[in-house]
Amino acid sequence: MPRADFDPVLLDSTRLTIVSLLAGTRWAEWSWVKESAEVSASALSKQITTLESHGYVDVKKGYVGKRPRTWVALSADGRSALEKHAAALQQIVDASRLATERERHAEQPRH
Repeated sequence: MPRADFDPVLLDSTRLTIVSLLAGTRWAEWSWVKESAEVSASALSKQITTLESHGYVDVKKGYVGKRPRTWVALSADGRSALEKHAAALQQIVDASRLATERERHAEQPRH
């Protein structure tokens, strides 16, 4: 089986979840990401900091009325990294499926 080209940043399941959630949005409010990823505020903060340091997400702070808010968006580099990581996962699935089909074919009785 060929070696999959995984993104080491996205091997962490929480970071993979966050970028996957963000892939379907333009800007997501912090609280939505926290609830959707089912992580604590401190865990989300740590993971967003890591993703931001790699250029995978953009963070914007502002206010809604007088309340501070934080929004997060997947950057172009983050989207590219997610697509490549997903392709590496798909490569494993495809290779496994092909190996299974070959094994089944080899086990069939010959007449």
